[in-house]
Amino acid sequence: MSQSELTEKLRIDKWLWAARFFKTRSLAAQAVEGGKVKLNGQRVKPAKELHVGDALVIHIGDYAWQVTVRELSARRGPAEVARKLYEETEESQMLRQVQAATRRVEHEPAAEIHGRPTKRDRRMLKKFTGEV
Repeated sequence: MSQSELTEKLRIDKWLWAARFFKTRSLAAQAVEGGKVKLNGQRVKPAKELHVGDALVIHIGDYAWQVTVRELSARRGPAEVARKLYEETEESQMLRQVQAATRRVEHEPAAEIHGRPTKRDRRMLKKFTGEV
């Protein structure tokens, strides 16, 4: 990376996008605004400046990432380059691996249910509950 791409401070939403935590910068800004990203244990705004060495906790879905900022880059590059921008804690990695393994073993029955029951579903429910 050139010196113009590496800076001393950078907006947190731009860094999250460049580090490939979020697909778009607006999604990164929404996550920061919604409290899904904490900088050094505090809620911040998307325009907050990020510095090397800052600690971030990023909640994406059911997973939480605890990372330390190693480099700043305003450009979104390949995944290999993005991984060099941060260092994830071992505790965070272990917790995510345990969550993923648990998710594979335990099936959530409500995950397949979407919206209201169909006519056929209602008939089966009535039959099951004994309604006429």
